[in-house]
Amino acid sequence: MNIFRFENTDYLYLSAIVILLYILWFSIKIINNKTLNKFGEEKLITQLINGLSPRKKAFKFLLINLSIIIISIALANPQLGSKMEKIHRRGADLIIAIDISNSMLAEDIKPNRLTRAKMAISKLIDKLQGDRIGIIVFAGDAYTQLPITTDYGAARMFLASVSTDYINKQGTSISSAINLARETFKSDKSFKESKKNKAIIIITDGEDHEDGAIDAAQEAKNEGIAIYTIGMGLESGAPIPIYKNGIQQSYKKDNEGNTIITKLNDEILKKISSASNGIFIRANSNNVGLDKVFSTINKMDKTEIDTRTFKDYEGWFQIFVLAAIILLTLEAIVTERKGKFASKFNIFK
Repeated sequence: MNIFRFENTDYLYLSAIVILLYILWFSIKIINNKTLNKFGEEKLITQLINGLSPRKKAFKFLLINLSIIIISIALANPQLGSKMEKIHRRGADLIIAIDISNSMLAEDIKPNRLTRAKMAISKLIDKLQGDRIGIIVFAGDAYTQLPITTDYGAARMFLASVSTDYINKQGTSISSAINLARETFKSDKSFKESKKNKAIIIITDGEDHEDGAIDAAQEAKNEGIAIYTIGMGLESGAPIPIYKNGIQQSYKKDNEGNTIITKLNDEILKKISSASNGIFIRANSNNVGLDKVFSTINKMDKTEIDTRTFKDYEGWFQIFVLAAIILLTLEAIVTERKGKFASKFNIFK
């Protein structure tokens, strides 16, 4: 089994030069055609230019551009993994459930509740060593944003794309998030081997509009899953901004035209964490509380995780260098003049 990668992906951007060259090529061609048209019909002028082959000229230009692309690939050094090594890691399995309802845009926690939560999760990912992480987003429904993995680069990428636009159904169904996380753990092959290293971290303002969260937390406890809740929001609360094309238009109002103030509902979050042997932490602009949660999780009995990785990679840049040399040599050999056979044709005879 092999895996392909580029050692230096930045060099691939050099191939963009080809686009610029073709833009320049066509621009010059248009200018030349306009100039020739001043002296007569384009086809007639072209035929009068004795011995030159437009097709060969275009072919030579194509060879140069193909060479540039191949050289950029060679510089990037394509590699194949040749030796697989099995690494034993010990870690916990974490699923972070992020509330993405519109109330998470409230700015009582700066810059807003959702952005502050994402910043804290990103810092948490930097501290993970051998732990697996998954991401769930929820509002009125819950969806898997990232399956549980040790690929922290992918975790950062998927986390960065989280926004309130993901789910049309508004609301805050914490029970849906808990049940989806439970199903994710149960579908993993390691679940039967160990139920001591599983944790769900719920980051929300707690404005749960559906029942069942406490029951779901108790079910999680029975399955050996601890739930940690982090409350995003202050007691004073804040209005919910409404954005259009990235520009704030107004604040969300009720049916009577009054501005809605969203406040942290910490009671439901305390009950959820208590029902599942977890802890509740109230966040603020300075500290979301994930450090304390992770410190607690680190005391759990961690399971040994077997992961496979490629130890040695073999570079294949030499093939592309050879191909570029062949193309450039061919470009040097091919002339812009017509061949002997084509030169025999003369429209004036």
